[in-house]
Amino acid sequence: MIGRRSPARALLVLLVAVAGLLLGSAGPAGAHSTLIGSDPAEGAVLDAAPERIRFTFDEAVAGVPDGVRVLDAEGSPVASSAAVAGTELAVTLTEQPGPGTLVVVWRVVSEDGHPVSGSLTFSVGAPSADVTLPPSTSSASTRAPVALSLVRWVGYGGLLLSTGLVAFALLVVPAGELTGRLRSRLVSVARAAAVATVVAWLLGLPLTVLYQLGGGVGSLARSSTWAGVPTTEYVVTAAVVVGTAVGVGLLGHGSLTRPRRLVALGATAVAVVAPALTGHTRAASPEVLVVGADMLHLLAGSIWLGGLVGLALTLRDLAERGEVAAHVLARFSAVAAGVLVALVAAGSVLAWRIIGSWDALVSTGYGRLLLAKVALALVAVAIAAWNRYRLVPELRASTRHRTRRAGADLLVRSLGAEAAVLAVALAITGFLVDRSPQVEASAVDRAREGVQTASLGDVDVQARLAPLTAGPNAVTIELRDAAGEPFEGFDAPRARLASDQVDLGPVPLTNAGPGTYTAEVVLPSAGTWRLQVSLRTSEFDNPVTTVEFRVDASS
Repeated sequence: MIGRRSPARALLVLLVAVAGLLLGSAGPAGAHSTLIGSDPAEGAVLDAAPERIRFTFDEAVAGVPDGVRVLDAEGSPVASSAAVAGTELAVTLTEQPGPGTLVVVWRVVSEDGHPVSGSLTFSVGAPSADVTLPPSTSSASTRAPVALSLVRWVGYGGLLLSTGLVAFALLVVPAGELTGRLRSRLVSVARAAAVATVVAWLLGLPLTVLYQLGGGVGSLARSSTWAGVPTTEYVVTAAVVVGTAVGVGLLGHGSLTRPRRLVALGATAVAVVAPALTGHTRAASPEVLVVGADMLHLLAGSIWLGGLVGLALTLRDLAERGEVAAHVLARFSAVAAGVLVALVAAGSVLAWRIIGSWDALVSTGYGRLLLAKVALALVAVAIAAWNRYRLVPELRASTRHRTRRAGADLLVRSLGAEAAVLAVALAITGFLVDRSPQVEASAVDRAREGVQTASLGDVDVQARLAPLTAGPNAVTIELRDAAGEPFEGFDAPRARLASDQVDLGPVPLTNAGPGTYTAEVVLPSAGTWRLQVSLRTSEFDNPVTTVEFRVDASS
């Protein structure tokens, strides 16, 4: 942000750098774990019950307490135990089941912290005539709750602000000037932000547990629930809470000797980089590079946000102290230049390794949120450039006390606007943390679409699947009566998708209009996929039909 270039040229360079480098080049996108095979296969009929049932995923997964249930055709539990090793979930039957159909309902957690669930159906001897299906295991139960995203936003915002204020006070403000009302203001805001940080991260831990493990609030009272939480979640929460408390506590108590300063800066640095050890970065590769980039991204964001708020809180007081305000602005300008370089570099790596492609930026919810965050960053950079090249020189050139005070007031308002823009960007970050970067079915190419028709009693069914390639697909089911009018049954239709190797379980249908239902699914492999549709057409009738689609390998 400093140098001998003209303001217009410098601003242009910054905008191009942020827009181009932050989006980065194409690379492999991150996503939830996907089931790629099971033994026995979906729908298999075995002569005898297997000793062990295996599920294989495309990346390492973690098990959850009570995450696997084995049920017989009547819905009664069959005794079993489950263990996870790398990419495999193994279910051991500790009770010999009788002949008939068995249903295995499973739930695991991906490397990126997001839960994945499904079911497998097979039979021993012969399929049962009637099968009681377990409660839905659709992806709706694996979506992050809004409460968790809101808590994340408060937690990240408070963390970056509190730690950033500590860095501003100890690195930017001259030691001899960090006294009186100026220090009191910084400490008061830092303490409030630290309290919000501690409360949000402590609340976020049980909310994360409920989200990952899929249990009700009552499950928090069981020790097995907490035993199933990855150790990393505890470590990160402890680092954030303790590091923030120590750093802000030292800022507000006693004389700021050199050892105290070093401990405070070290504690806040640990707190602000700790969240990089969880989330999407853990599922991207190479992990060391991506986690390191995320740490740099968090640290730079903390210094930027904390510096802006710190200047807004202290600039009026500093303007009363002659040249001190100019010295502080010069220091922050130098620091901000390094911060911007760090944000561009770290953001480039993260976008490249997590979102993975230019198309995903506009075709997925994760990508669109990332673009919104980039747009806000560009706005913040533009405001920063205005401050650096227009307002700061005017403040430095002011010789009269009244003119200097007015210039400081204008700069404070501009800094507040810049900080507000960054706060909105942080809100978006809170939702990005718990959203999958995988390509969604709503964004697929519908040029290749399979259409199959069937009947449910007197109701005609038209089922469509697009684009008929392994990966994200869109499912559409339309129901029509004999007159060709949209039909609505006693309940919404139910659907399941399965191939010879994989059972995706119930499909989470969403009503898109009269008689029309849609869903987004990810098909892990090519082959013949069967879509089973059932509908209560009357109080007593519940016909079932199945259509097949031929799915090709992804291009």
